[in-house]
Amino acid sequence: MDVKTAVKAIRKGEPASVYLLYGTEKYSIKQFTDVLKEQLIEEEHRDFAIASYDTAETPIEQIIEEAETVPFLVPRKLVFVRDHYLFTAGKENTKIEHKMETLLTYLDNPADYSILIFLVQGEKLDERKKIVKTIKSKATVLSFGPIHGEELTSWLVKQAAARKVTMQQSAAETLIQRAGTSLQTLSAEVDKLCLYAGEGGTLSSINVEDLVARNTEQNIFAMIEDIANLRLGKALDIFYELLKQREEPIKIAALISRQFRIILQVKELGAQSYSQQQIASQLGLHPYAVKIAGEQSRKFQSDRLRLILKHLAELDYQMKTGAIDKVLGLELFLLRLGSDS
Repeated sequence: MDVKTAVKAIRKGEPASVYLLYGTEKYSIKQFTDVLKEQLIEEEHRDFAIASYDTAETPIEQIIEEAETVPFLVPRKLVFVRDHYLFTAGKENTKIEHKMETLLTYLDNPADYSILIFLVQGEKLDERKKIVKTIKSKATVLSFGPIHGEELTSWLVKQAAARKVTMQQSAAETLIQRAGTSLQTLSAEVDKLCLYAGEGGTLSSINVEDLVARNTEQNIFAMIEDIANLRLGKALDIFYELLKQREEPIKIAALISRQFRIILQVKELGAQSYSQQQIASQLGLHPYAVKIAGEQSRKFQSDRLRLILKHLAELDYQMKTGAIDKVLGLELFLLRLGSDS
């Protein structure tokens, strides 16, 4: 079952007894849990019909006991369980012991008055674990990964439309370029832009450029793009703007190094015929970041990328040991990089 189908079932009053929600997109997970609360529990009952636990603090058998306890004065209750390692390959950072057989037994016959929702912090489940195999066969397991490409721009257009504002496709693309791909960040920016446009208004890419500041990571993307296209003046303008925003030069250098490392990795994996989606999965990156890196990789030879990373490592050492002024060192690096392009 996919997320849309699960939401439709909830809205029809046909929720599953047990859910396992996992993935990196926390905003989407929160939206789904909000649907559960809004559709299944009356607002005035939410204080005593919703329970929350964390497996780092509470044994699973105590959580199951909660799920098996008949709710007070309401027909149904929700039991949310935040988990970091029961279903993933993560290491246990707690001394609490869990009797997993209680959960396995519960999955065979879940209470019809409780909905148990596991919120798993992780990109993947550990398929080697018995509990993972069991819950996938007996519960509703939903993945919340990043959305990208046309799906992401379409999501932005729909978010604006829900606020009765028309967002042009180019505006959505510009917003992603400036704010990144975090749905939570993008949603906040859409709220701001829609307030500016007003009900019935239209948002253009110019509006986005005027109202949305690039985050640090997006500024680094733009800086490297300017260097690759011999726009050294613009690259330095971005650098000076970051300094005005009190960004630490060592952090800026680290982000530049990270981006060049990604560019090299994307270039090498692309040469091995990996698809954009496969590269994103291999490197643990959002597909949009892979797309940007792929475009930038075409403007650099692999040997040059390795040399740039070597120079950045040397600069990092000099900056941290005080061998060179941090601002001057990074400025000289950018000037040399621009002149070598």
